Amino acid sequence: MGIFSRARDIIEANVADLLDRAEDPAKTIRLAILEMEETLVEVRASAARTIADQKEMRRTIRRLEEAQLSWSEKAELALSKGREDLAAAALTEKQKVAAVAEQLRAEHELLAEQLAAQEDDIQKLEAKLREARARQASLIARLETAQNRVRVRAMTRGARIEEAFSRFDILERRVDLAEGRAESYDLGVPKTTLDEEIAQLRASDAVRAELEAMKRRLAAAKEA
Repeated sequence: MGIFSRARDIIEANVADLLDRAEDPAKTIRLAILEMEETLVEVRASAARTIADQKEMRRTIRRLEEAQLSWSEKAELALSKGREDLAAAALTEKQKVAAVAEQLRAEHELLAEQLAAQEDDIQKLEAKLREARARQASLIARLETAQNRVRVRAMTRGARIEEAFSRFDILERRVDLAEGRAESYDLGVPKTTLDEEIAQLRASDAVRAELEAMKRRLAAAKEA
């Protein structure tokens, strides 16, 4: 496929339709961008050659115009010297040079039209490339979001998570049993011993006696 036919196909292609039909949109758009970039480089290189051809052609046309002027001067000189035959020959050469120059001018016009078409293709290719790159960024962001959602759902709903929680249940059961064994040793054991209860009674009596003494002191202080 030629450069310009491939460039035209890319320009006329619809990026959105291309992605809708693709089995792997991310890969498809990467390949499309790569092809656009390669085609753009080729079209630019072709445009550069066209510009170079135009410059060379303009130089040739200037030389031919100078040659026409030179042959015209030679014809005038020959005619002034009475050499009409030489003047006619010089004018014949001038006409030949003029015909070549005219042909080159026509070719130069064709090159100008070709360069204008290349410039238009370059602008359209660049627009397509910007569109494709924008869609690539959006597509990659959406793809990453979808992949993250899949990973999260796999983690929260997968068999490994269920297995982990079942292990937590088993561990909790083991802790409960260990705590139960520790607490079982306290079963049937009195909260306090007899000596401790008697000591508590004595402490209570001492507190009450001190309290009564304090009341009496306060009452005596009020009466004084």
